[in-house]
Amino acid sequence: MNGPKTSSVEDEIQRALEAGRTAALAADCQRDLQEWAESYPVLFSARPFDARLYGTVALANAFGAPWESADRLRIAVRASLWVFAADWIVDYVAKTRDEIDAVTRDCLAVADADGRVRKAAEPGTPGAELARCLADIQADLATVPAFDAHRWAWRDQLRRYLTAMALEWDWKADGAHRGSGGAARLTFEQYVANADNFGSSLVNIAHWIFTGDDPTLAHLGALWKISEKVQCVLRLLNDLATYERDVSWGDLNCLMLGVDRSTVAARITSIVDDCRESLRPLRDVCPTQVDYLERQIGYSTGFYGITDYWGAL
Repeated sequence: MNGPKTSSVEDEIQRALEAGRTAALAADCQRDLQEWAESYPVLFSARPFDARLYGTVALANAFGAPWESADRLRIAVRASLWVFAADWIVDYVAKTRDEIDAVTRDCLAVADADGRVRKAAEPGTPGAELARCLADIQADLATVPAFDAHRWAWRDQLRRYLTAMALEWDWKADGAHRGSGGAARLTFEQYVANADNFGSSLVNIAHWIFTGDDPTLAHLGALWKISEKVQCVLRLLNDLATYERDVSWGDLNCLMLGVDRSTVAARITSIVDDCRESLRPLRDVCPTQVDYLERQIGYSTGFYGITDYWGAL
C-alpha cells in the first residue's frame, strides 16, 4: 500500500517542480519582453497590449519549450508579440488596402535587406514601427550561423503570413462572410487554408533557425510542413475561444461561415491525428522539435478551453 502512495507523491512533487521551473522561465521571458517592447511605444500603446498579453505570450512559449533558457527563447517570444502587433495593425488600424500593401512592402523589404529598413513615407506610424521592430528581430536572428543558409525559409514564411493577413482583410472589407440571404460567400475550407495568418509557423521558423541543432536544420522542411498543420489546429482552437470577442470587434471567425462547434471540433481532431502521424518518423531524429510541436497543440487546447490572449479594447 505504501509503495504506490510514495510513488504518487514523488510524481506530484516532480510535476510541481517542472511547473515551477517553467513558470520561472515564463517570468524571465515576460520581463525581457516588456523591456524590449518599451522600445516601440507607438507599436504597443494600444489598450489590448496589457500585462496579461505579455504574460500569456511568455507562458505559451515557456510551456512550449520548457527545456530552453529565456535567452534562447527570446526570438520566439518577441516574434510572437510582433505577430500580435501585425494583427492589430492589419485588422484594426489600417483603413485602406493601400495601407495593407505598404505594411507588406515595408516588412518584406526588411527580409530582403539584412535587417535594414528603408525610409518610411510616414516615419513613426504603426506600419513603419512594425517594420522597424521586425528589423530588430531579424538582426538578432542573423547573429546565428544558420541564418545565412535558412533565411529563405524565414522570408518565405513572412511572405505567407503577410499575404494571408492581407487576404483576410480583403474578405472582411468585401463582407465575404456576410453573403446575400445570410449565407457566407467565404467557405470554411477557404478560411482554414488561409491559416498562415495565425503566425505560429513564422514564430516556429524563427525559433528553429535561432536554436536548432544540425538534425533540426536538416529536417527543417519536414518540420515546417507539420507546423502548417499545427497552425491550422491553433487557428481553429482560437476561433472556438474567441467567437464572442470576434463578433464584438468585427473580426472574422470560422463559426461565421456556416459551421457549428461540433464540425470545427471534428476537424481539429482530424488534423491532430494527421499531425501525430506525420511527426512519427521524426521522433528518432529530432525528438525535441517533435515535443515542441506536440506541446503547442496540448498547451493551446488547454489554454483556449478557458481564455485567449488579448486584453480589453
